[in-house]
Amino acid sequence: MMAAAALIFGPAFSQDVQNLPVPLEIQKAYASGTRSTDGKPGAKYWQNHSNYKIQVELDPATRRITGSEKVVYTNNSPERLQNLVIRLYPDIFKKDANRDDREIDPADINDDGVEIVEVLVNGTRARAQRNGTNMFVPIQGGLATGNELTLDVKWTYLIPAKSHIREGTYFKSSFMVAYWYPQIAVFDDLQGWDRLDYTGQKEFYNDFNNYEVEITVPATHLVWATGEWQNPEKILAAEYLDRYKRSRTSDEVIRIVTQQDREKGGLTVAKDGKHTYSFKAEHVPDFVFAASDTYLWDAASALADAKTGRRTGVAAVYHPTSRDFPEVARYAKQCVEYFSTYLPGVPFPYPNETVFNGSGGMEFPMFVNDGSYPHTFAAEVTAHEIAHTYFPFYMGINERKYAWMDEGWAQTLPNWMEFDTPGAAKKFIPQQGNAQYFDMFAGKEQEQPMMVPTNLLTGNAYTIATYMRPSQAYTFLRDMLGQEKFKATLQEYMARWNGKHPMPYDFFFSFNDYLKEDLSWYWKPWFFERGYPDLGIGEVSVKKGKTKIRVDRKGSLPVPLRLIVLFNDDTSEEINETARIWKTGATSFDVEKKFDKPIKKITLSGITIPDVNRKDNTWEPGAQEK
Repeated sequence: MMAAAALIFGPAFSQDVQNLPVPLEIQKAYASGTRSTDGKPGAKYWQNHSNYKIQVELDPATRRITGSEKVVYTNNSPERLQNLVIRLYPDIFKKDANRDDREIDPADINDDGVEIVEVLVNGTRARAQRNGTNMFVPIQGGLATGNELTLDVKWTYLIPAKSHIREGTYFKSSFMVAYWYPQIAVFDDLQGWDRLDYTGQKEFYNDFNNYEVEITVPATHLVWATGEWQNPEKILAAEYLDRYKRSRTSDEVIRIVTQQDREKGGLTVAKDGKHTYSFKAEHVPDFVFAASDTYLWDAASALADAKTGRRTGVAAVYHPTSRDFPEVARYAKQCVEYFSTYLPGVPFPYPNETVFNGSGGMEFPMFVNDGSYPHTFAAEVTAHEIAHTYFPFYMGINERKYAWMDEGWAQTLPNWMEFDTPGAAKKFIPQQGNAQYFDMFAGKEQEQPMMVPTNLLTGNAYTIATYMRPSQAYTFLRDMLGQEKFKATLQEYMARWNGKHPMPYDFFFSFNDYLKEDLSWYWKPWFFERGYPDLGIGEVSVKKGKTKIRVDRKGSLPVPLRLIVLFNDDTSEEINETARIWKTGATSFDVEKKFDKPIKKITLSGITIPDVNRKDNTWEPGAQEK
């Protein structure tokens, strides 16, 4: 036992653990005891924490945000911190900013980015330095283990008028306000401070924090936000307050604010001037809000936890011209209930979920920013973004380095949902195009292994490694394990790392540990190596009344086998095998079966199994001799 411990945690730590190559900084985490090779947090695991109190005012006429915050930051790390790293996301709009190839309108480029009015550390003015989208603030005397400090910041900036990278101005007077406040970066056991710049494409890596936020807007504007609304009685007029309260327990969608209500006016207690909304959110990785003087508002509630009866309020807020959004509150309710019961089968962790009619598709804690789409895609994007509640929010994923750990799950979890969408002849099942999309890029030069850090990927390399390839890997893993075992294993991994910061090896090793099985034969080709899916029908022969069908594995990725045998009378039989048939590294697999009818045609795979070359996926009698 002592020798084994020395191998894992001593200076002679092996480059390979459970047959997977482990980088040096990950080896260091195992050696220090912050992580464990059984996939559980180590005995010495730690993470830091902040309490934010923010007052912010939005002036719709000028698009200006003016804010002040007091942050109490606790250092739970074993190191004395000599400085803070503060994220200033809106600096991406500065002239000299390093930006990804994103849709930024030149009109939104400016000289100032975030204007910092004041920075205080423990009440003393600090001389901060800025580089990219980060601000570095020295801590006089340092911050010792177990101690806390108080950071005060006052700032102001302009919300972009035309650009929409997760936030921005919509229909001139409506606003999605995200990535907006000076935010303390993550200091973790793998890399210390996260100093990566925000360049547009890469998303979250945040600690779990508490927020108390007051948002002041003109009386013409309603506000929706992360967290629980503390003062609806002081904001909404009686009729609308009653609708709002009823929606909190209603199974049916309630139209809280309709177009007729907007035209009539009198939605709020304040008839003119300003009013201030108050919100609280606990143990969440971010806070966002939206404001509008024209949007409509639908809401209902979903049963999140059948054991306790706890419900989650769901809402859709949207422009009157949006044709799909009148159905979105219903879609959101269905998503919350599906995720809570079927997959991942973990009760929805938040009291609210609001879908804002903005652009694109972007997730935030208790909040989604979605564009308007045809109904089927509106259902799909709603499901994808709400699925993010579990990854990266329930699990504190580092999307900047391991985006496949959350985007891949958001592509996968809704796979077995069925939506009733207007105009559709049958129920719509989302995400079924993943295999075909993967076919287009798998095995080509631009495709990179998923274990390449996300911040090094751009364009199609980013999209395939982050969304399509992991969704296929997760889906075929479920197929291989079966729904119930897969669900139980996923829930165990989530229970171990809920509220913490898992990395890829925590995922791999947690699955291995719970299943008591070494899945490195599966992890390696899908996550670590370059490779592609390619099966083909080889020789077909008949001996002693049995038909033998050889399926050749021409690509390295282990994928399921699906054969459809069509007979001369146009009936058919389907034969399925999971990816486990390739566990030994075999390059072919024989299907032997006695059929009572003459075979007309054999077809391999299907639209849900990727295959870069489908020309060898069919066989007909006599075709090989032609």
